[in-house]
Amino acid sequence: MRRSLDEWLHWQEGLNPRSIALGLERVSAVARRLDLLAGSPPTLTVAGTNGKGSTATLAALILREAGYRVGLYTSPHLLRYNERVQVDGMAVDDAALCRAFEAIERARLDVQLTYFEFGTLAALWLFREAAVDVQVLEVGLGGRLDAVNLVDATVAVLTNVGLDHQDWLGPDRASIGREKAGVFRAGRCAVLGERDPPDSVIAAAAAVGAPLLRLGVDYDHCRRETQWSWRGLQATLDELPLPALAGDRQLDNAAAAIAAVLSLSTQLPVDTGAVRRALPALHLPARLESRWTASGEVLLDVAHNEEAVAALADHLSSMQGRRKIAVLGMLADKPAHAVASRLAAQASHALLVGLPGARGLSAQELAERVAGSGLPTQCCDNMRAALTQARALAGPDGLVVVTGSFLTVAEALPLLA
Repeated sequence: MRRSLDEWLHWQEGLNPRSIALGLERVSAVARRLDLLAGSPPTLTVAGTNGKGSTATLAALILREAGYRVGLYTSPHLLRYNERVQVDGMAVDDAALCRAFEAIERARLDVQLTYFEFGTLAALWLFREAAVDVQVLEVGLGGRLDAVNLVDATVAVLTNVGLDHQDWLGPDRASIGREKAGVFRAGRCAVLGERDPPDSVIAAAAAVGAPLLRLGVDYDHCRRETQWSWRGLQATLDELPLPALAGDRQLDNAAAAIAAVLSLSTQLPVDTGAVRRALPALHLPARLESRWTASGEVLLDVAHNEEAVAALADHLSSMQGRRKIAVLGMLADKPAHAVASRLAAQASHALLVGLPGARGLSAQELAERVAGSGLPTQCCDNMRAALTQARALAGPDGLVVVTGSFLTVAEALPLLA
């Protein structure tokens, strides 16, 4: 079993014949053999369609600033798998991941774990090894049947419910919300990060007996120029620095993270100073992230569904007078036509690139799916060609926008260094 990290990951991809296989039976069986569930540290679980990464990352950062040893598990990664598992803000190294994978393989026996299940177990194993005080876990897909849900959340956050992964979670917000609310637990606080959640989410919380903290009802925020305030049932935080991530939606995410962290205060007290220090220190690559190259500005955003691209379009609308050219690559199970329609309101042209893997669309396939969206497009052979052509179309004062998938941004990043 002595493999490099790359060898382990390649082997895991072929272990289960299905890349996505929802259900807790497999992963729970192996977790029990590894004794990962008994005595788990306080756990903050983050589910939702958009904003999971920024909410989870900020919650972990606040807890670290309060002096706790924190494990953070997120997905997917941009450039290195190690990004998914962090202890006290540092990605674990290859050797640590390989140790975890070896332990899981010894306990797995004949269980056909998926790639994501292997990674989730590895994160929990490494958090136990590091003796973290608290762990923050981002759900991969859905909630009820996601591998992360094998751990009972001390507090759960549902950032929002949008139309994504409909083949797996259901055709509408009601069914998707019901699946995501599967991370709620009896007697454990559930934080809702949108003002108008589906009724199914409220019903799911009532059915399981999870007390709710709702944005706009039990807590809220108010922006004032360069500062903002957070108000909850038991605390008020005024004159907070803005989150160091662009986009209006980030205040909703930050407010939910604060509500979740403060709901843990009986176990893990957090002072106001920790919140104030964490907000301006928050960093998450490729979330409305601007990078300046020798030839001009490039905006990176991993938006891959209609709601996320709508937020991207809102951000672009504030940049009046600039020519905007998109570089777009998408996976086959994403709403390409709806995404292109949203971009058409802001981008004058899109350069299309193909993505690898069974789920990746070629540039030509993507062009067929976005036809009639109102977004003029051109297929490119590769990312380098797309970026070069996009810069030529944008001009020196224009903006190149790379979006559509984590994979799209990951291909662009090395070329922008």
